[in-house]
Amino acid sequence: MIELTKETTERAILVALKTRELTREIVDEHLDELDELASTAGAETILKVVQERSSPDKVFYVGKGKAEEIKQLIELNEIDLLIFDDDLSPVQLRNLEKMMEKKIIDRSALILDIFANRARTNEAKTQVELAQLQYLLPRLTRAWTHLSKQYGGVGTKGPGETQIETDRRIIRDRISHLKSKLDKIEVHRETQSQGRKDRVRVCLVGYTNAGKSTLFNRLTDAGAFAEDKLFATLDSTTRIYELNTSQKILLSDTVGFIRKLPSHLIASFKSTLNEVRDADIILHVIDFSHPYFEDHIQVVEKTLKDINAGDKTELKVFNKVDLVEDKSKLDYVRNKYKNSVIISAERGINISSLEKKIIDLIEGSFEEVSVTINIRQSKLMANIHSIAQVLSAEYDEDKILIKYKTNRENSDKIKKMINGK
Repeated sequence: MIELTKETTERAILVALKTRELTREIVDEHLDELDELASTAGAETILKVVQERSSPDKVFYVGKGKAEEIKQLIELNEIDLLIFDDDLSPVQLRNLEKMMEKKIIDRSALILDIFANRARTNEAKTQVELAQLQYLLPRLTRAWTHLSKQYGGVGTKGPGETQIETDRRIIRDRISHLKSKLDKIEVHRETQSQGRKDRVRVCLVGYTNAGKSTLFNRLTDAGAFAEDKLFATLDSTTRIYELNTSQKILLSDTVGFIRKLPSHLIASFKSTLNEVRDADIILHVIDFSHPYFEDHIQVVEKTLKDINAGDKTELKVFNKVDLVEDKSKLDYVRNKYKNSVIISAERGINISSLEKKIIDLIEGSFEEVSVTINIRQSKLMANIHSIAQVLSAEYDEDKILIKYKTNRENSDKIKKMINGK
């Protein structure tokens, strides 16, 4: 990926469509989030435009008349960039570019641009480049291209800006190469994961900017990058977290979710999101201070289902309580979300209650088992000690009656070892 240094801030118009299914309040909230995304990418929002239609226009998305109005606004306000809140089809993108003669990107392209800017590790860069190329492939044109060297700024970070001649065959070859590279990374991750099976794995998930990394740092002193911006971190980070003197778990922080997250991006981040799928417990971190926090909950729950992690044991963690002015919301959450805890990761409020909830969930998922083994099976005894909490060991001549406590996965593993499988 190539990132271009922006010398000036681009002036942008944000465009959204209000259909019958959406209230104006919801559309405005979506535009506010798009504004925040644009700011994160480095653009300045000058105007927000909302068009009411029963459905998107197949040619110009907002209709020809509205598109012509927007063109006038571009000229009057010296606009550099148009950002649409929904994905544009290749036909819509081509027609709008031809009419406006300005750079046009949609929500997916904007999110991909932010990911390209935030990617730090080789894995994250590979994942983002793959998603960008898969997004770009059906939209490749000669009239204007996000790959053009002459354009910089928002929506142009990523693969191949210097090659306007890039064709579909080259892109497909590159996609194939990146997929192969990510398959190898996933195999490596799986090998690492196998070595961690003896510990309970807890994973932080949540809407972007909910405070996951701040909570991760509070619990583990890991020093993970945390910033009050969307998608501050992309790479998953795992640390050993000591709940108490006898209980150590693996705690992982992951990339944040957002509504309308590009499907290519979810697919590309498969190996990273495996941290979520492999978790024993999910801590769903929620920005309690956000006016639409329940919408964010729904987005995260849907994304978890999309990645086949919707059936995990989950604890909802309502964060940023110190920023909540309406205290009646506390009673509302306690009554509606029974399996939850209210905290402030930034100020360390109620962290002990969170730790107790995690311990309770772990204890609830553990089972006590008694087995008898031969006294000469010292290696088996050592293996049981390594992945289970041994409660007692009674010796009777050449036999040992062991009582241990562990989660069901490790319990099954021990049973297989005993049976020689």
